[in-house]
Order: sequence, then structure tokens, then C-alpha cells
Amino acid sequence: MNLFNPDPRLQLVPLAGHTPVVVVDNFVRDPQALVDYAIAQGGKFANAPKNAFPGMELRMPEEFSARLNEFFIEYVKKPLGVRRSISMYSRLSMITLQPHELAPNQRVCHRDHLPDYAQNSFSASVLYLFKNPAMGGTSFYAPKSARAQSITEAHDAPPGYMTQSNDDFELIGTVPAAWNRVIFYDGCIFHSGHVTAPELLSSNPAQGRLTINGFFTGRKAAT
Repeated sequence: MNLFNPDPRLQLVPLAGHTPVVVVDNFVRDPQALVDYAIAQGGKFANAPKNAFPGMELRMPEEFSARLNEFFIEYVKKPLGVRRSISMYSRLSMITLQPHELAPNQRVCHRDHLPDYAQNSFSASVLYLFKNPAMGGTSFYAPKSARAQSITEAHDAPPGYMTQSNDDFELIGTVPAAWNRVIFYDGCIFHSGHVTAPELLSSNPAQGRLTINGFFTGRKAAT
């Protein structure tokens, strides 16, 4: 059985100077089943390694990732400028940290790096599996300073989630969260979870900011 909407309606959200964000609502045919799966697996979530993600993660089964990759290849790779998909994986994720718990590199936006961005692509997706949109969608940023190119140097960022422009980055777009909405985007664009109400965050999959994140490595289309 197809996991996803057999008649998806794609919306392209422009980002100045970049490929668009691809948004699909009503993405999964039974989104509650994914929430129930996350609840059943709750004890297996683990704190994310020392990267930009401020919370807990759990790898999704390969069967789900394969179906998500098929959707990406059929509908998404062309608008994101991807010629060929090479590999991917997906994981359940929950942002859980309070502002005072954030490491310096978690207080600013981030991007996903590739050894050869000139030829390779690294796309990402976020499927929102929570019903309260106040827990936040995803924002995108453009660097406007030399320091911005190395975000780990931003140790003076105040404790808190980044949700607006600052001296180093310009906010260029925000996609609000919605139940059963998925977004696909170029992971090499600076981005961050748009968390303005951290008091709503929880480590309980039934109540928290539960998402499924996909990561797609490929080859760029010729320009």
C-alpha cells in the first residue's frame, strides 16, 4: 500500500537566490499511525550527537526511507535541481532543549555540508507530526557577513532559538508547521527550526514537536 497521498499537490515557496522549498500538505495517508509508531518506540529515542539538532532522534525503518526516497525521485528532485539520487535515510526527531540548554552552535541557523557542493546535492525534508502549529515550522536564512560562513564561531549568540534576522544572517523565508505537512529543501541553505514557544517542547512523542526528517544525497542537474 502506498504510504503517501497518491495525488500530491506541490506548492513551491520561493527563496531569493536559491531553489524553492517544496511543500506538500496531507502527505501521509495515515499520519496518526506514524505518531503511534513513535510512541511505541519512545524508549529508543536517544539524544542527538553533537551536531546542530537540539533534541532526540531515532532512525526510521529502511522500508519507510525507501518509500520516501521514491516520492523524492518522482516529485521533488526536479524542482530542487537534482539529477540523480544516490542515497538517503530518515529519522524521527523531537526538538526538546530549552533555550538555556542550547550549545552555542544550536543558537544559530546551520546548513548541511558536502565535500563537493559544485556537483553534489544534499536535500532534506521535514514531515510535521504535531497538531499545534505554535511549536514552530522551519526558517531559512542568507549569510550577510564573513563570520556567518563559519557559524561555529557565533559563540556570543544569546541563549535561545534563532527566529529572526541578526547581524550575520537575513531571514529569507519561513514555512509554518501544519499537521501532516512535509517540506523538501536544499540542505545547504542555512536553516533552523522556528521555535518561538520552547515551553511547549516535550520529550513525549504524543505531545512534543515530533517530525520525520529525511536526508537525500545526489548529483546536481546541469545548469
